[in-house]
Amino acid sequence: MWEKVKVFIFGERLQVNLPERVRESIALQQIESEKLISWVQMMLVVIFGALYTLAPKTAVGAPFQPVPWALSAYFAFTMIRLVGAHRGRLPNWLLMVSVVMDMGLLMILIWSFHIQYMQPPSFYLKAPTMVYVFIFIALRALRFEPKFILVAGAAAAVGWLCLMLYVLFSVAGNPMITRNYVTYLTSNSVLIGAEVDKILSILLVTAVLAIAIMRAQRVLHRAVLDSTAAQDLSRFVSAEVADRIKSADRAIQPGDGESKVATVMFTDIQGFSTVSEKMTPMELARTLNDYFGATSEVISKYSGVITQFEGDQMLITYNAVTPDEHHAANAVRTALAIQEIVNGRTFGKGVTLKTRCGINTGEIVVGAVGTKDRLVFTVHGDDVNIAARLEQLNKEYGTYIMATERTATTCGGDFAFKPVCEVTVRGRQAPTKVFTVES
Repeated sequence: MWEKVKVFIFGERLQVNLPERVRESIALQQIESEKLISWVQMMLVVIFGALYTLAPKTAVGAPFQPVPWALSAYFAFTMIRLVGAHRGRLPNWLLMVSVVMDMGLLMILIWSFHIQYMQPPSFYLKAPTMVYVFIFIALRALRFEPKFILVAGAAAAVGWLCLMLYVLFSVAGNPMITRNYVTYLTSNSVLIGAEVDKILSILLVTAVLAIAIMRAQRVLHRAVLDSTAAQDLSRFVSAEVADRIKSADRAIQPGDGESKVATVMFTDIQGFSTVSEKMTPMELARTLNDYFGATSEVISKYSGVITQFEGDQMLITYNAVTPDEHHAANAVRTALAIQEIVNGRTFGKGVTLKTRCGINTGEIVVGAVGTKDRLVFTVHGDDVNIAARLEQLNKEYGTYIMATERTATTCGGDFAFKPVCEVTVRGRQAPTKVFTVES
């Protein structure tokens, strides 16, 4: 029962420990919040100073003017705090001390009013500056840690209690206590109930803000954790696919997809099994990473999206995930650029890799395949299978780029296509004309 009440009031606690990188991310946000708090405090000091400067001085004959000294001390302390916040040198214990000092200096400023204006101590209890107590408490809400709000509220309540007790006991035998509300408002008399109301208001505002920030803190931790996880997981799919998933109006379900005319390209490293036998697993991984890093640059350059990695193979789509009206031409440009890369350099520890490409343009389905718990965002359809078949057909004809007639036609006259053969793909009766591209 108590657990349900805690969840209802404070929100649901995160059930896992935050990873170090998530804690670091939250800590950076808190540092930025502390900078903002320091600047707001500096603004308040400036406002205090401006109000004091512009306000009429009704006690110019007072032998001692404490308000300027209190404001100067508060300005100096706030300046030190501001510099420390920007240098990131404010540990938690110092922040706690800072919160107490902030409230303490404000109370000293309020206390000094009766000296400044040569009035009995009860005079300062009616100073409108008291409302700044709530501003100082609310200021701690800019940082998602309720403990600072609680400390600020406790310091304010204790501070105001001390001010009230000072009024009651500073002048022996003359506490100036009244039970008449009108007398309280129109004189320097003290109404105990009014001061207790102020302390209760301070404590209630503190409690409400602390609960709100605790709930917000738990939401923040969950949001940062989810955001970090999503950022990490997005590296396992293309950025375009990740953006598509994030911008979906509802959670993507198995079978969700759309039909599009697009271009598909399959790539495969020639004789990679033979090459990999001569490498250690670490050397193999380093070689593949080097190869994928080099080829992915030109794929992105020509608006391609790597939809799937499988061993040394890549499935690349154009106009499937992101719009591209020149999808066929860009696929061919990518294939030619890959040939230029692999012919002009080695990978890993001096390994030469040749790449075969199969390209086809046609109607494909773009969407999610799998179960409700495990999905793969991919493309499928007969025209995808044809591209895969063409990549393999390069072996028979000693070519490295093969494209269908539809791809060649869609490209227009941008490339020098050369007919190679006609092939009948399983499931189709009409043969498919196949071309290669002369660079």
